[in-house]
Amino acid sequence: MPPTAARVMLLVLYTDRLEECRDFYGALGVEFTPERHGQGPRHYAAVLADGTVFEVYPATAERRTGSVRLGLQVDGATAEPPLEPGRHLMTDPDGRVVEVQAS
Repeated sequence: MPPTAARVMLLVLYTDRLEECRDFYGALGVEFTPERHGQGPRHYAAVLADGTVFEVYPATAERRTGSVRLGLQVDGATAEPPLEPGRHLMTDPDGRVVEVQAS
């Protein structure tokens, strides 16, 4: 499949398990910063190596995340616990399948 000019610039996950998701993705090396814009909800944001903004927000009745499959490439040595190089299928606190390619 030939590459396209489009790229993901923003990924937002809504969750009932905000802290657990922050910890899960943080253990894979995603460095979140807590944020809050005006009267909006407290949430976490990170800028990935390619410039993609990855945010984790608390779910609301209007904003829920359904089934999503994510793929992340990480430095396995810095993951908590460390990951052997290769492909790992993991499940986040909301039950989303996360394919992790550890180098």
